Amino acid sequence: MANRLIALQADTVIVADDHPLFRTAIKEALQASQGDTRFLEASSFETLQELVDDNPDVDLVLLDLHMPGVSGFAGLVYLCKRYPSVPVVIISANEDPVVIQRALEHGAAGFIPKSSDIKTITSAIKDILMGEVWAPESTQSSLPGTNVSELALAERMAQLTPQQFKVLMSVSQGLLNKQIAYDMGISEATVKAHVTAIMNKLGVSNRTQAVLAASKLDVAKPEV
Repeated sequence: MANRLIALQADTVIVADDHPLFRTAIKEALQASQGDTRFLEASSFETLQELVDDNPDVDLVLLDLHMPGVSGFAGLVYLCKRYPSVPVVIISANEDPVVIQRALEHGAAGFIPKSSDIKTITSAIKDILMGEVWAPESTQSSLPGTNVSELALAERMAQLTPQQFKVLMSVSQGLLNKQIAYDMGISEATVKAHVTAIMNKLGVSNRTQAVLAASKLDVAKPEV
């Protein structure tokens, strides 16, 4: 088989998924087809952030929609804003055309269903590395229209700093200020300041409304 990724100079690929068996399977399948690309693995969104920060020359991120530490498309929006030169590809068990369209509108370089065979996955990655946006042919004719209000919310959320983003995700998970402060190694006063800044940037007036705003970027997990 042709050396697809090496020919396109994909030296580093991050596979972000909380299931170790899937990370191993996708890594081994792609390694078998292309050889020397370095694969890094992330089991949480926090780990993914650290890997991208430490590897600014990363060529591709394969991102599952349901990662610990982040809600739905919020992680995709954050990555696309903070690292605009890094293609982020959603690879998910969710094949809903609405979800696929939302992912593409939020900046995904492609959407690859986990049910795809390895030939389809490697071909999709080849197209993406060439600058194309890839989605399953079976869904392209049925993609819905643009959700303007959701895109506007994503633009506001993209203005959050890394710490503000982490605070918002923590608040969305129901954590108290003192828990967030402990987890992040900051003071409760700093957490409160972040929450105030988050509300201002999202255009809401209280903590509950901030959580509701973030929930609009959620994606329901597909039924198994």
